[in-house]
Amino acid sequence: DLPMNQGAFDPITTIIEPGSLLDPHPPHAVAAGNVETSQRIVDVIFGAMAQALPDLIPAAGQGTMNNLTFGGTIKNGETAVPMQFAYYETIGGGCGAGPTANGGSGMHVHMSNTLNTPIEALEYNFPLRVQTYSLRQGSGGQGKMRGGDGLHRAIEFLTPVQVTVTSERRDLSPYGLHGGLPGKPGQNSIVRQGEERLLPGKFSIQLQAGDTLHIVTPGGGGWGKPPSAQINK
Repeated sequence: DLPMNQGAFDPITTIIEPGSLLDPHPPHAVAAGNVETSQRIVDVIFGAMAQALPDLIPAAGQGTMNNLTFGGTIKNGETAVPMQFAYYETIGGGCGAGPTANGGSGMHVHMSNTLNTPIEALEYNFPLRVQTYSLRQGSGGQGKMRGGDGLHRAIEFLTPVQVTVTSERRDLSPYGLHGGLPGKPGQNSIVRQGEERLLPGKFSIQLQAGDTLHIVTPGGGGWGKPPSAQINK
């Protein structure tokens, strides 16, 4: 259990094509490199390494940090002076299963260093109501070792807000390895007056009071061929 140190990277040489996705030059616009692009890099590297080291590499994790930002204006209850507010959080998902262990559920994979905001703190500081914050049961890929489950976060806004979400793995599932099945992809949607509207992985939208945002995060991939009893569930 060595700590991260420079010596661990000395044997590795990184070759990146200039002007590519990983080495963009001005005036190309860039965003979310640390939270989203990095996830794609890890998935590609692990997928390649699994072919050479099949008994050491785990299946794909959720592959995204499900970045949520929102902001708006609300009047101070005492002075009636408009106050602006803004919020940013990332939402965990399923971890890929490994050769000897199931994947963890409701956690960040590969990239982290962000806190899980408690519901009480969120509702106390912002004009919203958290309707759901739960594990997404069954979203992890089946396998000899099962992938971890994602999360379901549903937030009802009590005042108009501008919402932006940057997420991945909404169309393509986190892959399983060695016969393990993929995890379920994530899904973003809003519910307005009882009608649900599906949204893409990346969007910015103006929501009204009473609208509910649903972010359903991906499950991790399974590892190894699942027992027949598990498949039939």
